[in-house]
Amino acid sequence: MTDGEYVRLEVEAGIGTIRLDRPPMNALNAQVQDELRAAALEAGVRRDVSAVVLYGGEKVFAAGADVKEMATMPYADMVERSAALQSAFTAVARIPKPVVAAVTGFALGGGCELALCADLRVCGEDAKLGQPEILLGLVPGAGGTQRLPRLVGPSRAKELIFSGRFVDADEALRIGLVDRVVPSAEVYTAARGMAARFVGGPALALRAAKEAVDRGLEADLDTGLEIERLQFVGLFATADARTGMTSFVENGPGKASFEGR
Repeated sequence: MTDGEYVRLEVEAGIGTIRLDRPPMNALNAQVQDELRAAALEAGVRRDVSAVVLYGGEKVFAAGADVKEMATMPYADMVERSAALQSAFTAVARIPKPVVAAVTGFALGGGCELALCADLRVCGEDAKLGQPEILLGLVPGAGGTQRLPRLVGPSRAKELIFSGRFVDADEALRIGLVDRVVPSAEVYTAARGMAARFVGGPALALRAAKEAVDRGLEADLDTGLEIERLQFVGLFATADARTGMTSFVENGPGKASFEGR
């Protein structure tokens, strides 16, 4: 377990939980951002972590950036801080393992952007998500204008960003902003259950699949197909691919035991 003051990485049964703990609302100040980056980088390289859960606790995921900190920050300082902000969130998005966001309560502004960095999102029935930066005279600055339209489509993303309104759990599920809605008390358990499916899986193939999808979305179709082809071919050099194909031929699908190499 690695501890920052406000963010810690807890590892149990192959699942690394990146836990935000800055009461009362997990406001994402500069220190939280830096600790989040460190936790993400560590989760990415640890061999005892097969999948990751992002979690803010039972009451709130993260209600956004620390507006008090930003309100007095001069332009020159924000030029530098904005790069660090984006790099922290990018570190989460680039964890080369499946990542599940466990969203309780509010996931607003930077909190919503953090959830967008996950591969999958489960939220509680009382969750509220949104990008309300426009109400401060700002726009999302940690990936919201880029990741949100890639997830829900440009028109829906523009409406949410332009209005700054909150989305409840049912609407979030309907538009694809989250993948599953559960009773609020079951969010973390459900997220761990989603992550547990990948523990003991072919780690290099999961990494390749995530990179192919994410990098492919950033490119034209022909480039994306070439990214896929190279990832596909590269996996033939792994022990897991040999194990998986041999097991399929001899025993049928879904019976291979992988070693993550």
